[in-house]
Amino acid sequence: MAKSLRSKWKRKMRAEKRKKNAPKELARLKQALNLDKKGEAEMADLQDIATVVPADKIKKMDVEMEEEKEDDGKMDMDKTRNKKTLLDEHGQYPAWMSQRQAKKMKAKRVAKKTGKVKQKKGIAW
Repeated sequence: MAKSLRSKWKRKMRAEKRKKNAPKELARLKQALNLDKKGEAEMADLQDIATVVPADKIKKMDVEMEEEKEDDGKMDMDKTRNKKTLLDEHGQYPAWMSQRQAKKMKAKRVAKKTGKVKQKKGIAW
């Protein structure tokens, strides 16, 4: 969709900005790595370059992720839904089904039950 002249111009300008700022960014990263090798790197120096997350916070997140993985691993499915008609125990169709599809399914179900096919409304001529 983004094919307008304005978006093309903005993309071009962003690319030029990236080219212009790349050497500065590279220098800052190299400086941060050099400071880190010496052991003199401080969090305040690195925070303006990159997002700094404490190690204990990451470990807590890993533990939480492992606990979540220990579940069955199966999705919660509607076990009470009829696979053929797609109706649940309350006679409702799934949320993803459109009204048009639901109407079609109902017409099939009613026609099968009564034996009569309801005529569709059409153009008079």
